[in-house]
Amino acid sequence: MIIFENRTSHYRAKTQNEKSHRSLSAMSSAAANGSHVLVYPIPRSGHVIPLLDLTHRLLTRGLTVTVLVTQNEVTLLQPLISTHSSCSLKPFVVPVPETPLSTPFSPIEAMKAMREHHEPALIQWFKSQATVTPPVVAIISDFMLEWTHDLAARVGVKRIVFSPSGACDRSFSFALWKDPPKKDDPNDNDDSSPTSFPKLPNSPIYPWWQLPPFHRNGKEGDPSWERWRNINLAERASWGFVFNSFAGLESRDLEHLKRELGHDRVWAVGPLLPDRHSNDAVFNRGGTSSLPHQHVMLWLDSREDNSVVYVSFGSRVTLTSAQIEVLTAALEQSRVQFIFCAREPREKNGREDSGAVSDGFEERVRDRGLVIRGWAPQLAILRHRAVGAFLTHCGWNSVLEGLAAGAVMLTWPMGADQYTNAKLVVEQAGAGVRVGEGTRTIPDPTELARLLVRSLEGSNGSERVRAREISRAAMEAVAQGGSSDKDLDELVNRLNEASK
Repeated sequence: MIIFENRTSHYRAKTQNEKSHRSLSAMSSAAANGSHVLVYPIPRSGHVIPLLDLTHRLLTRGLTVTVLVTQNEVTLLQPLISTHSSCSLKPFVVPVPETPLSTPFSPIEAMKAMREHHEPALIQWFKSQATVTPPVVAIISDFMLEWTHDLAARVGVKRIVFSPSGACDRSFSFALWKDPPKKDDPNDNDDSSPTSFPKLPNSPIYPWWQLPPFHRNGKEGDPSWERWRNINLAERASWGFVFNSFAGLESRDLEHLKRELGHDRVWAVGPLLPDRHSNDAVFNRGGTSSLPHQHVMLWLDSREDNSVVYVSFGSRVTLTSAQIEVLTAALEQSRVQFIFCAREPREKNGREDSGAVSDGFEERVRDRGLVIRGWAPQLAILRHRAVGAFLTHCGWNSVLEGLAAGAVMLTWPMGADQYTNAKLVVEQAGAGVRVGEGTRTIPDPTELARLLVRSLEGSNGSERVRAREISRAAMEAVAQGGSSDKDLDELVNRLNEASK
């Protein structure tokens, strides 16, 4: 038996705020007719956090939700457990597979281990639910868990894909498999050669090196190529798709996906973020800050509006020594005020392959800079009135948090979906400026310093205006009657209909 202790109230204020938006009769109706779904994330922060936020919203609309997590992620459920009834929220805790799921070097092995360890337990669980009310009608699983499509068919429920990336990235991925890309000039051996996607919204063009390696170098039969193809096939065959996004940001890609999939069961329900008044949920989102959040907030309170640049490359990107040197030099030259979330160096194959902030840097910038080593209260920082710009690797959660907060985005994508996200921010949304691209990029420190200064200048710059407009659109989307609110209601209605 798993015993849950030290329960917090992260979601409590958020729940009260949401309930105030909805009539009592609507809530009662949902509770009376609510169906049962299984939510299945992969245990990485960028994937599990938004799926738990979606779980909260499904629970507030009267569904029963079972959440599958490993023993390592049990603490992430505590905010939900403290808020929702044990009759409606049901943790399903499974052992951690022997293959480390946290390693970035073996995703195929990690996902294979998840299936080997979790599938037998899931089959037994579905058997145990056969006569339970309300009935289980769907699995909402991370897009990388492609095998859950076959599992859903086997146990007689629907599989709904949850994408931790935006609709623009999934549109791009679908295009890669439907029309395998070629360089615009097939005789050009330069990896920077342009590759066009004229059938996608906005007809994007990418340099060849930004395409996934299994498309550039892989072939049928390669384990990586086969696995990503299977993910794509399972996505296309699944009953529905849920995105942590909103129509005001990605309407064209959302409509494109509906056409590609041949149905309208594509729901954009984001941005999935804690309510501004739920302080615990905001400060402790995804973990506890390595620096007391009170200290961070007091530091920001002493700064003027839109005067601080927040710098963070997420929980998985580690900068090289050369990149750290250029970044800190630019922060020093620019004289801007900043918060820098710096990851500790790590070793690979016994060798240090990443950089650390140099000795003396913090002392030299102590009057205008704050360095946080480890986890930072990112959402609370971005929402503070003093923060005007965000230098980011463009992970989807960071993009949503930055745009929803109205920050000007300085983009430095490093891989995966980050290139499509950066293109969306800069070229389509017009709310950001490129400062770098790729893990090998070494920007010019003087130019980077100039862009840092520019990102905070004036209130009427084009990027600042667009950032404010998108922030308003994000808030309107999740408000009662907004596009994301309506999509979530539609999703819940479809699930409830499936249980009848």
